[in-house]
Amino acid sequence: MSDADQPRPAPAPGAPPTPDARRARRLGEDVRRLLDAPNFAALATLMPDGSPKVEPVWVGREGDHVLVATDARGLKGRNLALDGRVALSITDYANPYEQALIRGRVIETRPDDELVVLDRLSQQYIGRPFPRRKWSARVVYVIEAHVARYYRSPLEHTPG
Repeated sequence: MSDADQPRPAPAPGAPPTPDARRARRLGEDVRRLLDAPNFAALATLMPDGSPKVEPVWVGREGDHVLVATDARGLKGRNLALDGRVALSITDYANPYEQALIRGRVIETRPDDELVVLDRLSQQYIGRPFPRRKWSARVVYVIEAHVARYYRSPLEHTPG
């Protein structure tokens, strides 16, 4: 196993900042537009051994923070409880060659037992409140971006 394949532990409290532990970044207008539309995101969290886990999620925005709602007891929630570093890739639903790439960390975990945030996201994505109402531990992760980049490729999405 090479050094690049070795698990990396989460930074210890008080440790010098890693390259991604820079100051918070403001989200640009195009990044905000992609977050505010019903575009799916791929959220990467870190497993306990340091390997990445990626899954599609709905995303929302609160100012310059990204919101992700999930069950705290699921794998995504357990990963974030151990290491709050994340990466997100958001692609435009109509043009997958338009994208935002975000790296950052969870700065707050909020309970969402009444599904207020999840219902807001559900309205954005499916046009109605979220149909599944029972969860063991519903939470919202508030993500602060340290890197936020927008890119639009000159390619056109014309599958044939």
